[in-house]
Amino acid sequence: MDLKNLLDVLIEKNRSLISQGHVATYIPELAKVDPKLLGTAIVDKEGKVYSSGDSKVYFAIESISKTVVLALALLDNGEEEVFKHVHKEPSGDPFNSIKKLETEEDHLPRNPYINPGAIMMTSLIKGKDPDDKFNRILNFMKRISEDDTLTLGTETYLSEKRTGDINRALAYYMKGQGVFSENVEETLDVYFRQCSINVTVETLAKIAGFFARGGVLTTGERVISQRQAQIVTGLIATCGMYDQSGEFLDNIGFPGKSGVGGGILCPLPSKEIGVAVFGPAIDKEGNSTGGMGILKDLSDKLNYDMF
Repeated sequence: MDLKNLLDVLIEKNRSLISQGHVATYIPELAKVDPKLLGTAIVDKEGKVYSSGDSKVYFAIESISKTVVLALALLDNGEEEVFKHVHKEPSGDPFNSIKKLETEEDHLPRNPYINPGAIMMTSLIKGKDPDDKFNRILNFMKRISEDDTLTLGTETYLSEKRTGDINRALAYYMKGQGVFSENVEETLDVYFRQCSINVTVETLAKIAGFFARGGVLTTGERVISQRQAQIVTGLIATCGMYDQSGEFLDNIGFPGKSGVGGGILCPLPSKEIGVAVFGPAIDKEGNSTGGMGILKDLSDKLNYDMF
């Protein structure tokens, strides 16, 4: 069976898992998304795309944007400076928890992929104002995905901004502890926008492929260093699925970064390929139920498990 046919089979096989999840409702715009959508894509090391299901549907990238922003923060500031502001450890807590900020002596976020760490990374992006910073993020995402169709989902952004009080609490807590130096409201405006960029599952597979190739475009052009790509991918593996990260890595064997919009991005450096799934019905940890079923089947059938 060729890869495209296999993806078609896995889409149908895992549709039953959709009923085990539900769309995110705490962001009103995400509550409007059709929960029955399901798509997947694989990008090989030459950049060829194989996809199936709802692979052309645009959806909000949400927390998967954190991988792109971490890469740009590393490019803007260097590794040493970035990790003065955030740790590299799994948190063991929900993505929007304040607990570790309170209990850690230095009050720094545990990693760049939980919300306080991601907000910290957004604050490190260079730019003269919020518009400039967001445009740099958007253009960087377009570049590494080799996809010029990406745009801001304005309604999602406004919905995030209206309902983002927990993120405000996290940022102001860090500000109050003296570890966050930028303007909170301006930084959060950029953060809400970066999470609201519209992508397809094919876009995510291309971004995953970029990191899997060690920061190199399909043209052979290097954008970030091998070391920077390793940092992004290593943290995806250990922290990308929040408090489900260990279980995901053990059961599926992929580095995976999820978003509550229903996407999961999986770079596989040993194969130099990018894998992605999209299914807006998510479980209580915020991860796509149908998407994780597809990834498990791909791991088993194609021997993609990194271990």
